[in-house]
Amino acid sequence: MIKSYHAIKNITILFIALASTLTYSQKKSVKPNVLLIYTDDHRYSGIHALGGMEVKTPNMDALIEDGVAFENAYLMGAFTGATCVASRAMLLTGTNVFELEGTGHTLPKENATFGEVFGAAGYNTHIIGKWHQDGASLKRSFTSGDKIMGRGVYLVDHFRMPFYDYETAGEFKKEDAYLLVYDEQGKIVKAPIPKDAKRGPTGTEKNGPHTSEVFAKEAASYFKSYTSRKPFLMYLAFHAPHDPRQAPQEYKELYTTENIQLPPSYMAQHPFDNGHMFLRDEELAPWPRTPLVAKQQLADYYAIISHLDAQIGKVIKALKESGQYENTLIVLSGDSGLAVGNHGLMGKQNSYDEDGIHVPLIFSGNLIKNKGARYDSFAYIHDIFPTICDFTNVDAPNTVSGKSLLPIMTNKVKGVRDYTYHAYRQFQRAYRKGDYKLIEYVRAKDFSKKDGETEAGSKVTQLFHIKTDPWETQNLSFFPEHRALLTQMRNEMKVKALELGDKKENIEGEKYDFWDFY
Repeated sequence: MIKSYHAIKNITILFIALASTLTYSQKKSVKPNVLLIYTDDHRYSGIHALGGMEVKTPNMDALIEDGVAFENAYLMGAFTGATCVASRAMLLTGTNVFELEGTGHTLPKENATFGEVFGAAGYNTHIIGKWHQDGASLKRSFTSGDKIMGRGVYLVDHFRMPFYDYETAGEFKKEDAYLLVYDEQGKIVKAPIPKDAKRGPTGTEKNGPHTSEVFAKEAASYFKSYTSRKPFLMYLAFHAPHDPRQAPQEYKELYTTENIQLPPSYMAQHPFDNGHMFLRDEELAPWPRTPLVAKQQLADYYAIISHLDAQIGKVIKALKESGQYENTLIVLSGDSGLAVGNHGLMGKQNSYDEDGIHVPLIFSGNLIKNKGARYDSFAYIHDIFPTICDFTNVDAPNTVSGKSLLPIMTNKVKGVRDYTYHAYRQFQRAYRKGDYKLIEYVRAKDFSKKDGETEAGSKVTQLFHIKTDPWETQNLSFFPEHRALLTQMRNEMKVKALELGDKKENIEGEKYDFWDFY
């Protein structure tokens, strides 16, 4: 009797041990979910915890506390004034700006997107928000989606934004687009776009929900109703804080224009023609950019960011309440910087850090172990794709040229590259190595249907010490003590241009080459 009792006891212990091992193995085999949040025209200093500016972003600050931040993450560049097109193409395909098909509007079939790759790996892939590429690429990239915007009809208004259902979004027919408005009972309902609808920021919170609210609500609903055993990858692409810089009144009241502090790089006017001084972004404010004009633009920018931050907070709250937070990698990145008065500019068609190329990049959530870490390693937006692949043990396709940042996060290496290289059309090139950054400008030919062939730009050299001058206010290029360094960086930049394939032949449709005018 005693023997059989001990035998039963041993069998029971063995069974419990096996069950524990099995449970642990099963948990290990469950692939992490991925929530990729992409914000629009959101510069690095547009998050309080990163730039220390007046902007209030408690929810994004919390993501940094619960994760890691890359302090030197960049957009590589663009061959179009709509830099978000190139930025999103690089994000989606993991390729650099010289490997895109033209400006990035169309994604080649041979370049698998992260949605395709994760779908093939057994994920449910879901898109919400802005899409700036071709319809066919949208359809092949995701298994589901909702409230797609960015193609077809666009009214330049966050409160009157045309949306598409995922089922009709691939073709982006005008008749398939609709608005979201409040009915007499205050409920959100679909409404056709009036035939006489005019473009421009004429809407208010009384008309309908803000785009950030729409996208956040869809994301929260997805998490709340998610029952699949498959892991998910959600691409949540906000349109904010892209202009028009609209926000509900309560967020506008957070900032008083007169009390806004202007950054050190504020200028009333850019000191020279950078090649693309006259386009829609730069026409958002009058010249000169007086302190009052710049402060008003900055107050509006901060207000729409704070409103966006509140919506991101709702998304993370819904993720936690769904029980999925513990196994979800959260990634947040901006698609470009934005000047908003820096150097006398308003847009992002430049190679300055905060004004054009420096973006926040955060990896957050329960799965991140070294919480609160900050890395000064160089990173690009197109590194995100291979990083999430590496993190989730999904094989990245061989078309990806970005580099995984996971070895940095696991403290295996200090960096994956020792420089960054940037291009803006045929007018600007930049090269960053160590603490120094070189920007070269040329006067080059340009072409438009309206004006035909013209010339624009200036032959100017700038050299900045980014560590001591992060706002790029002091040009060191003409100081005698920097001659040798300047020559070295110029030579290195030329070598990198050859290595990267920086020539017009690699950019489909490009008529002019920076190096022909340098």
